[in-house]
Amino acid sequence: MSEAPPLCLTVAGSDSGGGAGIQADLKTMLALGVHGMSVVTAVTAQNSLGVRGVWELPPEAVTAQYRAVADDIGIQAVKTGMLSSAALVETVAGLLATTGAPAVVDPVGVSKHGDALLAASALDAVRGELLPRATVATPNLDEVAQLTGVVVESEDDMRRAADAVLALGPAWALVKGGHLAAHGGEAADLLTDGRTQLWLRSPRHDNRHTHGTGCTLAAAIAAGLAKGKDVPQAVTEAKEYVTGAIAAGFALGGGIGPVDHAWQWRR
Repeated sequence: MSEAPPLCLTVAGSDSGGGAGIQADLKTMLALGVHGMSVVTAVTAQNSLGVRGVWELPPEAVTAQYRAVADDIGIQAVKTGMLSSAALVETVAGLLATTGAPAVVDPVGVSKHGDALLAASALDAVRGELLPRATVATPNLDEVAQLTGVVVESEDDMRRAADAVLALGPAWALVKGGHLAAHGGEAADLLTDGRTQLWLRSPRHDNRHTHGTGCTLAAAIAAGLAKGKDVPQAVTEAKEYVTGAIAAGFALGGGIGPVDHAWQWRR
């Protein structure tokens, strides 16, 4: 009988197209050698063209899923994604407070297709209750602006944005610069805890099929933390994994296809 691999939980929405959300997280966790478990917060009807509908689960259903996993199996790291309402944000923040495992918070605000995935009324709960529970917060530039009001147009702005995110309470902030105009053809992200600053740079791949990038990166960081890696190492290795997945992203349907979570196996 084999020993169980490290245990990693995703708390997020379902993506029927399989490229983002719970589906992306579980594929990422499998690819990186951890046992993925899930708490579904919402069901979405979506494909490569956009989100057709969202049905949020009630807080008691989210709590029951989380407690079922935590009370029996255990959790060594947790990643949160789509939490569309203030009630769900507050519920999940309360659950994280009882767990003691490192938490990666991806404050999902808008889908790749521009569909709003977070109610405006939930922003205060994300700022005041969820981000203070985060070991690492992973906002993209649109989410930084939503949460802090800092508009990023340069790498200097990214430093200010990271400070503004840290002021909301996470131990580390990873500001993702993928939406910034290319600097020398690189995609640059900034990781900081207020003392250490680590710039993570990778080639910018000319591939429009990037659905699920943010979910995949946050899940990969959580997988690293579940394995016992420290935050800089977990984030560095997650960045390498997602860069390969973006390079291998493939067309699916008539719109934006997903990153390839199995790129390492297909090489």
